[in-house]
Amino acid sequence: MAFFFDKRKYAYTKTPKPIMTTRRNLLKSLSLAPLATMGLPALAKSKSENEATFRFSLNTSTIRGQKLSLSEMIEVTARAGYDGIELWMMEIDAYLQSGKSLTQLKKEVDDAGIEAVNAIGFATWMAQDSGKSKQGFEQIEKEMNQLAAIGCTRIAAPAIGTVAPVDLIEAGEKYAKLLDLGRKTGCMPQLEFWGAFPPFYQLGQALAVAAMANDPDARLLPDIYHLFRGGSGFEGLKLIHGQAIEVFHLNDFADTLPRTEQEDKHRVYPETEWRHLQRSPKLSSLWEAIKSYLWSYSTQAFGKWR
Repeated sequence: MAFFFDKRKYAYTKTPKPIMTTRRNLLKSLSLAPLATMGLPALAKSKSENEATFRFSLNTSTIRGQKLSLSEMIEVTARAGYDGIELWMMEIDAYLQSGKSLTQLKKEVDDAGIEAVNAIGFATWMAQDSGKSKQGFEQIEKEMNQLAAIGCTRIAAPAIGTVAPVDLIEAGEKYAKLLDLGRKTGCMPQLEFWGAFPPFYQLGQALAVAAMANDPDARLLPDIYHLFRGGSGFEGLKLIHGQAIEVFHLNDFADTLPRTEQEDKHRVYPETEWRHLQRSPKLSSLWEAIKSYLWSYSTQAFGKWR
């Protein structure tokens, strides 16, 4: 079983009918397609430079079941060998409510030798209801300022609070406003979509909103599970310049349930797959290829990857 190390690519036989292969070649496709069409600046970098900019971080939700404090999560992340940590705003809120400060939190992250790569929040900035949207912008501005204070320069920006159908032009205008807020605070919003969330579940919707924002700082936050669950597939990723994705959630989906019946609890985390990747020369070469395509991953897994 593989997660991101496959692709669903059309391979043609002698007839024009396309045959869908597995996901296993996705990395190769993503890295070579931009090379042929855009000439990514990253591809001109040396191997050492590419390795230096490709990092793994731990999404803390994957160890929430262990009932750890945020300080303990930071320690576990560092001891497991990750480069960074992806925090949740509710964990930061609990940390502050315990009497500790953002200054203390920044010190804990710095002392652990890791980076606060991104944070997960649920502000209703995209909501069609003007009151909810206003409240959402106020909430996310507060969160952006908090995150900037601990050195975290990114925050997830999902479409929570919306109802179907979403006006993608209006959403794009709101995302442009959110990007302005990100530059003001020093913490940039990463546009996120959820595969099982009817109002905003498709990569195509996220691409449209990002395009409507018409902003060089627009960024997407894809997730392997959500790409599958929402029916987006993986071919659309080839349309995205590598610099438009700074964080990519790495996890797999089950092959024992129909796509539309799968829930978050059915996600497959990649610790076992990473070991398989290290053992496979073919997959290892594909893994090297993707390092020139994406800047950073936020792996939703628990376990030492090195």
